[in-house]
Amino acid sequence: MIETIADKVRAGGRVSGEEALALYRSAPTSLLGRLADTVRARKHPGGIVTYIIDRNVNYTNVCVAKCTFCAFYRPVGSAEGYVLGFEELFRKIDETIAVGGVQLLLQGGHNPDLPLTWYEDLFRAIKERYPSFKLHALSPPEVIHLSRLSQLPVADVLQRLIGAGLDSIPGGGAEILVDRVRKLLHCHGKASADEWLDVMRQAHRAGLRTTATMMYGTVETDEERLEHMLRLRELQDETGGFTAFIAWSYQPDHTELSGSEATGVDYLRTLATARIVLDNFDNLQASWVTQGGKVGQLSLAFGANDMGSVMIEENVVRAAGASYCMDEVEIVRNIENAGFSPRRRNMHYEVLGGPIFRERDVPRMLELATARDEGDSHVPDELLNYPARSQSGKRLRVISH
Repeated sequence: MIETIADKVRAGGRVSGEEALALYRSAPTSLLGRLADTVRARKHPGGIVTYIIDRNVNYTNVCVAKCTFCAFYRPVGSAEGYVLGFEELFRKIDETIAVGGVQLLLQGGHNPDLPLTWYEDLFRAIKERYPSFKLHALSPPEVIHLSRLSQLPVADVLQRLIGAGLDSIPGGGAEILVDRVRKLLHCHGKASADEWLDVMRQAHRAGLRTTATMMYGTVETDEERLEHMLRLRELQDETGGFTAFIAWSYQPDHTELSGSEATGVDYLRTLATARIVLDNFDNLQASWVTQGGKVGQLSLAFGANDMGSVMIEENVVRAAGASYCMDEVEIVRNIENAGFSPRRRNMHYEVLGGPIFRERDVPRMLELATARDEGDSHVPDELLNYPARSQSGKRLRVISH
């Protein structure tokens, strides 16, 4: 049976959920890798592997969602909670541009004291100062949070954000798009599977391109992992708005859920299965941020055609114990040693050129930056311009004033 399904994949046929499950569970890892590589080579025959230089900035860690798998968030009123100021974000953008960066990946907690107008003012301020710099910002649960806070429909929130400068939406908060799993992970309240998919549907209709993600290895079954992929495939058939798919393994350290991390082999099998199932997705990223550089490099033989982001900064995965770092030099070395040609890209997967460090001097980056230095708890001045909803937020504004 496995060989029959393999022949179907080699011939360019679409696999069913049952066939994909059989491959994932029973196909030898080497065969899965070869099949995924065949699909990748069909879509990307030139031997090019892309990457992006951007910065993953978490503008606040205050969150009311309280997902059990998250080690990053702090409850409202926590002494360790923060909101980054506009000037702090400008400095981060300056540093990003200095190493050839082209966009900010901006995501954060569901902070009740940041209204929609705060985001609009921030986006406009960034675009006024850096007109060509891109904002890849606000995952679907954040958009839903803003919809609830402002009591506006998701479509209206998206239009206002686009009007302020939003360029594209990251695929965060998907976890596993099955409500049984989402309820167990305490993330159903921030977005059901249907709600997550509907934000993406509306974003695509509004002309935005987005990415899609999957965090696996918590409480889901194999069938539910495949259901997640099939729901993404179905929406991509409908809209064509997804640029890429990124899967990563749950990082258990310092989380309420705890548990153990899935193996590197399971990651490669999951990635290869995704490349076979998601036949309407052009790009699959290697998740070296959770897997490390060498498994990231191996991903290029298991269906990935993109090494993701040089990143510069990361806070969420690091809070759960993973702190892998690769600057552009290291990413390019991994790509070339795997036999591919490295190319810089933007969020739309348009090639921008070769490695920046071969064109000019770029400072080496041997560890990832953080949102803020430890112990820095200052409150940005501009927060005083926005009404708080929480009691602690109101007190903070009075004290700061």
